[in-house]
Amino acid sequence: MAVTLPPTMDAIGQSEVFLEFQERLSRVARVNRPVLLLGERGTGKELAAHRLHYLSGRWQGPFVALNCAALAPGLIESELFGHEKGAFTGAVERRRGRFELAHGGTLFLDELGCVPLEAQEKILRVVEYGSFERVGGQRPVQVDARLIGASNRNLLELAQCGRFKEDLLDRLSFEVLFVPPLRARREDIPLLAMHFAARMAQELGRRGVPEFSDAALETLCDYAWPGNVRELRNVVERAVYRAEDLVIEEIDLSPFRSPYEAPPPDAPAPPAAQLGLKEAVRRLEQSMLEEALAAARGSQQEAARRLGLTYHQFRGLYRKYKRRKP
Repeated sequence: MAVTLPPTMDAIGQSEVFLEFQERLSRVARVNRPVLLLGERGTGKELAAHRLHYLSGRWQGPFVALNCAALAPGLIESELFGHEKGAFTGAVERRRGRFELAHGGTLFLDELGCVPLEAQEKILRVVEYGSFERVGGQRPVQVDARLIGASNRNLLELAQCGRFKEDLLDRLSFEVLFVPPLRARREDIPLLAMHFAARMAQELGRRGVPEFSDAALETLCDYAWPGNVRELRNVVERAVYRAEDLVIEEIDLSPFRSPYEAPPPDAPAPPAAQLGLKEAVRRLEQSMLEEALAAARGSQQEAARRLGLTYHQFRGLYRKYKRRKP
């Protein structure tokens, strides 16, 4: 039976941190036990769960995913375990839950820390005994599904303060994998950027493969990426669609910055004579650079024109005063 892998299976990287994580993931994929994937938002926890499934002996079975944060607490139990006809108002027929749908395969529960304690008790029973009762039901339902949980929250702290069942945490933590943030694998940024850029260009119907200027690539590699790979993809795709040719010169890291926002009031500047000539010139250059960029809404080419500089002269000034992002 041929199985087509989903498009999200393109895990890309060559850094030591990335390859080490992939090795650990591949090793535990073959063991039919629960796995916890912990990591910041945008690091690719669902992608890792997909790989765990397709590298396991269950790869021909279903892969069922549920984002527990997307449901109201009162709906999670019915979504996970299903319900019988007449179990509550609106239950006009029996409905299978995610555990039943994942029978013979893998159930991926994202944002596991959002699951209410009552539902956690039933999840624990499924993990331990492979059975549960539908909402409104009395007969046990047998199910065989491998559970993979994920969270960007500290589940151990939640358990210590009584918001997550310690018994369930013990049962789910056969293996705990920490998905590395992008800042820990900076060597992968150029490779990922080129991948996302090529895919976006293809989506736009453009011929050729986009390239990044040295300055644009430097901006990408210097940024801290709090939103990780997901944020990088958005930034790169935005840069490709805005670019007029295949060379990406400008990177917009702040799409929510309004061009109409009033600048904050400046503190009174000391007289130039007190600063010394070099410091006064430095402050003047930096101030004019920032004002030109703001007036040009981040366009470096337009800012260079406003300052009466060539683009290369502007780039030299920009590199001189560029502040690294935190």
